[in-house]
Amino acid sequence: MTTDRALGFGSLDPDTDEVSTTLPVEGDLPAWLSGTLIRNGPGTFAIGDGREVGHWFDGLAMVHAFSFGSDGDREGDERRGADDSDEDEIRYASRFLETDAYRAARAGDFGGGFATGETTLRDRLKAFIFGDAYDNTNIIAERVGRKYLALTESPRWVEFDPRSLETVGDVQYDGPEPSGQLACAHMQRDPWTDRLVNFEIEFGRTSSYHVYEMRRPNRRRHVVSIPVSEPAYMHSFALTDGFVVLTEFPLVVDPSKALRPGTQGPFIENFEWVPERGTRFYVIDRDLGEVVATPRTDPLFGFHHVNAYEAGVDDGSPGESAEGGTNGDDGTNGENGTTVEAEANATDGYGPHELVIDLETVPDAESLGASSLSNLREGDLNIPGGAIERFRVRIDGRANASVDREEIHPGATGLPTASPARWCREYRYAYAQGGDQPMTDWLRAVVKLDVETGEVVEFTDGGNYLSEPIFVPRPDPGESNESNGSKESNELNGLGRVGRSDDRMGGADNDFRGRFPVRSGGRDHPEDNGVVLAVSLDTDAERSSLLCLDAETMTERARAPVPHAIPFGFHGRYFPEFG
Repeated sequence: MTTDRALGFGSLDPDTDEVSTTLPVEGDLPAWLSGTLIRNGPGTFAIGDGREVGHWFDGLAMVHAFSFGSDGDREGDERRGADDSDEDEIRYASRFLETDAYRAARAGDFGGGFATGETTLRDRLKAFIFGDAYDNTNIIAERVGRKYLALTESPRWVEFDPRSLETVGDVQYDGPEPSGQLACAHMQRDPWTDRLVNFEIEFGRTSSYHVYEMRRPNRRRHVVSIPVSEPAYMHSFALTDGFVVLTEFPLVVDPSKALRPGTQGPFIENFEWVPERGTRFYVIDRDLGEVVATPRTDPLFGFHHVNAYEAGVDDGSPGESAEGGTNGDDGTNGENGTTVEAEANATDGYGPHELVIDLETVPDAESLGASSLSNLREGDLNIPGGAIERFRVRIDGRANASVDREEIHPGATGLPTASPARWCREYRYAYAQGGDQPMTDWLRAVVKLDVETGEVVEFTDGGNYLSEPIFVPRPDPGESNESNGSKESNELNGLGRVGRSDDRMGGADNDFRGRFPVRSGGRDHPEDNGVVLAVSLDTDAERSSLLCLDAETMTERARAPVPHAIPFGFHGRYFPEFG
């Protein structure tokens, strides 16, 4: 039986392929809200000749922009009442990304995707050997230097104009640093240096995770390469001021199978769930460029890290990893027998360090198959929603690392986020989609979670479905959008990380912590002083609205109805530098 949520997993009508309009606002927006929210996700699942892709993740990429104007549009810094003569407006635009995948699908020549279609040996050789990467970049939008890019789990990015949403072209790294055929969709931004961190997976007889940092698309600083025999599927990772942490779930692939003759299933079907591997944390020191610990915990799976930071080491005895140690008994990285050189040559005396990693988790990878369109559109879902868990990784010497695991919130959540002013730092609040556990329907709430106490404040919109919530912090007094991490000098000045020399990126030995702006403000305000932006889908009216919530109270402050229904998307990013 088709459900009302099927509208959110449907395709837009052809006459809504490209929209540019002004939305009236019901309620009042804060005067300081003057940037643009850009959301990314599927706009259609149709691939010609009446056919559709079979999986939510394979919908063709469409970007949506909600622009709140510039600083000059609304004067003052007070909330305006309903009797104010100046009415708020939001400029809305949506447009498909005109990628190779989009053009092929429109021509009825869809060549396969994340979980749809079949591949031939020739297709796989083109991808693995010649770098013919997939470009249906439908997951998130990000600013890299001066470019605005749409991203997916491919090293091929798509640049678009953030105002018109027109597709500019492909961006793909072709420099000398190591790179791979698969990329993490969620690159992480260091809010102190405006540097982006990410990793790619290179498949081969011995595969590798290549971790790098960058400020511009064509220039990278290689951090470390980690050899592995069976790479894992990792949709995101954790970042702190000093560390990169890859959470290696036991969903792995044998790359040699891809080179076998014949037709094979889509990308994700090549991965196998191997719970006996457990879940391993590759802890990488960003300055040393070394793996300094690989503690394990029980098998689990997750798409999204909420946040991570470095904490003081507890005076109590450290926890024990689920496997009783960090590495295999032979000094190798556990069951795959591949030695990480940085660990093999390391000596004790490193640390102590304690890393706090908050992660949305599910027991296994069944949610991948459960995200087929047929399952999402029809009947009860009956799948576990993501719980929010905290992992404390303690390192007291490279040979003595452990991980403790605790549940913060057991309820079903989706697409968790945190304040950009608190990325890589100790924080108090997370925001996520919310629902019942286990999930029998799609998510109809937005929750604010106190990660210290576990207290939850929930917002619902009369039974409507709600998207990923994006928290926008109120800027500090006297701080313009240009100082919110977007200033050109901050993008391109070449400074190294806080208090550390980084000649490889053109840096200097200066501790500039006190004068480098925290991205997106919030230093002089409570952490939850701001607004939460989310898209609501009313299936009865068959239209969506953008909601603006008071983040402190999680009550509605304003809404702007969109003239049509927006399909359920994935991720958004608020860019304060333009409106």
